[in-house]
Amino acid sequence: MSAGEKAKAKAEQAQGKAEKAVGSAVGNDRMAAEGQAKKSTGDAREAKEKTKDVFKR
Repeated sequence: MSAGEKAKAKAEQAQGKAEKAVGSAVGNDRMAAEGQAKKSTGDAREAKEKTKDVFKR
């Protein structure tokens, strides 16, 4: 996995997790849902990069 893509995935995951927590804390369902979506995007990006690494070997 390239370092740039790995960092991007981790950043999306962290941002999404934080946004979801804040949204849940203040009772904003839309913010919580958007945070979950960002986290899921980061998870998918990380999985894609890991799969690419497997096939490179």
